[in-house]
Amino acid sequence: MEKLIFVKHLHARLIRTHLHTDPSSIFPVIQSYSLLPNNLHRTHFVFVQIRRPTLLIWNIVIRCFSQSNQPAFALQLFDEMRERGLNGNNLTSIHVLKACCRVQDVGFGGKVHAHIYKMGFLDCAKKVFDEMPERDLVSWNSVICAYSQCNRFKEVLSVFDRLREAGLVPDSVTMVKVLLGCINIGDKSIAESMVKYVKDNNIVIDVYLGNTLIDLHGRYGSVWLAREVFDEMKERNVVSWNAMISSYVKAGDMIQARKLFDLMPKRDVVSWTTMITGYSQSGRFSDSLSLFLDMMKTNIKPDEITIASVLSACARLGSIDTGKSIHDYIRKNNVKQDLYVGNALIDMYCKCGSTENALKVFDKMPIKDSVSWTSVISGLAVNGNAIYALELFSTMLTENVQPSHGTFVGILLACAHAGMVNKGLEYFESMKRDYKLKPQMKHYGCVVDMLSRSGNLDRAYEFMLQMPIAPDVIIWRILLGNCKLQGNMVLAEIATNKLLELDPCNSGNYVLSSNIYAGAERWDDAMKMRTLLNDGDVLKPTGWSSLHPNN
Repeated sequence: MEKLIFVKHLHARLIRTHLHTDPSSIFPVIQSYSLLPNNLHRTHFVFVQIRRPTLLIWNIVIRCFSQSNQPAFALQLFDEMRERGLNGNNLTSIHVLKACCRVQDVGFGGKVHAHIYKMGFLDCAKKVFDEMPERDLVSWNSVICAYSQCNRFKEVLSVFDRLREAGLVPDSVTMVKVLLGCINIGDKSIAESMVKYVKDNNIVIDVYLGNTLIDLHGRYGSVWLAREVFDEMKERNVVSWNAMISSYVKAGDMIQARKLFDLMPKRDVVSWTTMITGYSQSGRFSDSLSLFLDMMKTNIKPDEITIASVLSACARLGSIDTGKSIHDYIRKNNVKQDLYVGNALIDMYCKCGSTENALKVFDKMPIKDSVSWTSVISGLAVNGNAIYALELFSTMLTENVQPSHGTFVGILLACAHAGMVNKGLEYFESMKRDYKLKPQMKHYGCVVDMLSRSGNLDRAYEFMLQMPIAPDVIIWRILLGNCKLQGNMVLAEIATNKLLELDPCNSGNYVLSSNIYAGAERWDDAMKMRTLLNDGDVLKPTGWSSLHPNN
């Protein structure tokens, strides 16, 4: 009480002498008010009259409000301080993070964490935290959140262990960051132990913790556990629904994903994109395209991920008209045409046979990666423009773009279609020699195809025998197909026997062999193959057609 009277007298004297606006003169007053109980209003009254508060004074006032029943005002003061050109220090960060935790403002907290990382305060803040005589849960959460925002996830788990050793029980804020740390580190056993810790300690699962648990279970394929959390959540937001749908998509269960999607009270672009991408990745391209058309009837604008996914579906369906319409939509609605969208457009046009449009997209792309070059080179190769594909490959190397395994598949296809056998073999050898790329089965298959197409069936067979890996059924089928075209019955029988040994349940092998025998007028052998096809346990795929209505 005596101290308060003394401070009031000092404050009055400074007002009379007009020094109450000077930060150095008024500092003892505001510091004293801040340390005395129930004097928040006096502290603020003094503060607003200071002409240019120093960082030390800002920290005092922000600390007072972060610990008061008005923590949100501490966040306002932090913004005001930065507007006046002060970045703050490690103490500022600690006080502001405490306020964020108390008001549960995740967005503002993220902004503060980014500011901490940018200014290099994190380690300093940790040092101050370590020296604090008393630490409450808010203090612990502040440090854990800061480490999480700076992607230092091992430190998150380390601080969490210390928190438990100190005898404190974490809350949902703590566990969200700890579980995110487990996800990013990729340690499933630690993640499972943290999930068990949440259950054993009856930690309240709010919407943020619930969403994190759903995401974690979905990533590890435990979709039933994710659904348990989802069903038990008292409050859900759109992120909750999206996380659960994403879990089903990752598990390949598009039926349950669609059921949940249809039940959603509100959808955002992530909801639509998750389903559209899921359909595309699971081979249900028509469903992917159909759902995209439904999306276009809503007020939700697709983003670049949505566009790239649906273009992939158009490519697989050969639906060039729809692909062109989507391309027009991109141009008219200023959809961000990033690298992924550009590559998806090239792939779509190439797979639909429109290399001219693919080249237009390619030429307009400001940034191109190895995928861009590979897509257009492969597209030109399979659509009969092998010479230009090889020219583009030379340009790619001139621009110092590192070719990939996929690039060499495109180049070898180009050489096969152009009949450039020696050039193709040179490229094949250069993979290992110049680019340290180990040839894969698909590269060996391209070489066998190239040699076979050019009439060098014996050379192709010798190449297969010298392969460091055993040829797969696709390579044997390539050889057999070319044997049919060139009437080489000796190698055809070798290939047939190998195919029936490796893939006895594939009806295509029997049909192709039967046709080869029939072409050579070996009718008994042809009938033998037909009999094996009809009597054996051979899978006969159902035929299907794809129709594109004029409207």
